[in-house]
Amino acid sequence: MTELFASALHLDRTAVKALKMTDTYSLHRVVYSLFSDERSDTEKNSNVQSGIVYADQGGDFQHRKVLIVSNRPPATNIDGKYGMVLIKPISDTFLSHTHYCFKVQVNPVRKDKKSGKRIAVKGRAAIADWFLKRATDSWGFQVTPQTLQIEAIDVLRFEGKSGRLVTIGKAHVQGQLTVINSQQFRNSFKNGIGKGRAFGCGLLQIVPIIDNLFT
Repeated sequence: MTELFASALHLDRTAVKALKMTDTYSLHRVVYSLFSDERSDTEKNSNVQSGIVYADQGGDFQHRKVLIVSNRPPATNIDGKYGMVLIKPISDTFLSHTHYCFKVQVNPVRKDKKSGKRIAVKGRAAIADWFLKRATDSWGFQVTPQTLQIEAIDVLRFEGKSGRLVTIGKAHVQGQLTVINSQQFRNSFKNGIGKGRAFGCGLLQIVPIIDNLFT
């Protein structure tokens, strides 16, 4: 398996102001500035993954924290002076368990069969159904339905590259999962799940549950 790194970006009030972190796109810019882009233009256009997934943990007036999983280590700060990045390699054994508690921020969308366009999945019940099905079909794990919680639903609107208006629905989901396809699950953890991964969606935040509790 490709070596993976778990990192936490800590930003104080001075850094947030200096880096002009005002919306979802500026957070994307700050996170990606920690990494050299190893993809060619052709690979970017063919949807080759960046090797970076992250989740904004929010904060208060004085501090902000961002969790990151990447296939290469990030820089330890931004521009040599802003923020602090704590980095830890992820061991193979961390992803070898069968049961985990999880949290994830996802962009729940489905493709319309007629138009081919992506349509937002709306409402807690519909999002829960969507998540349960996608987990089993595409992400390599099964969610225990009674543990699944849709904690919050946000709609983010911001200017993306070249001033293009971007709208993303973000649902905060948590529960317990059982791995049913280990390779697919590892890919889901490494690359993130669902759409909107460049803007803070898809990072599986997982904590192993001791397997003998289930035997």
